[in-house]
Parts: sequence; structure tokens; C-alpha cells
Amino acid sequence: MAVRVKVSKKYQIAVPAQVRRQLGIRQGDELLVELRGNYAVLLPAPHDYAQRLRGLHREMWEGVDPQEYVQQERAAWQT
Repeated sequence: MAVRVKVSKKYQIAVPAQVRRQLGIRQGDELLVELRGNYAVLLPAPHDYAQRLRGLHREMWEGVDPQEYVQQERAAWQT
């Protein structure tokens, strides 16, 4: 979905209502502006980064015993 917006004299834009509703953006929320090549992407800023990252790449740890992993890492430091 592409929605056209206009840049004001103060270089501001308004986020269209349809986009605000879909992303749950409310007055006072912060957005992140990320540059991707020649594009600027607006993303809702997480309220809690730790919660946002929780579970990221959990598939890497499937079948790994945490105690055994830590013991192997500690053994590697001592050699």
C-alpha cells in the first residue's frame, strides 16, 4: 500500500489515518526513520526494546542444553 503525503514548509509530514490505525500509532508516539538505499522507512519506535527483542532467533537454541553450553564456553576460556 502506498499513500502519498506532502512535505510542509517545516519539512513535516502527516501520517495518514489509515496508516495510523493499521500500525496503532497514537498522538505522542515516536517513529524511527530508517534509510534503506534511496528510501526512508518510518517504523513505530518500540516502547520497550527488551520486550520487542524477546525471543529473537530462539530457533538457534533449540536442542541446546544451556548448562552444557556455558560449561563448554568456560572451558574454552581456560585453554
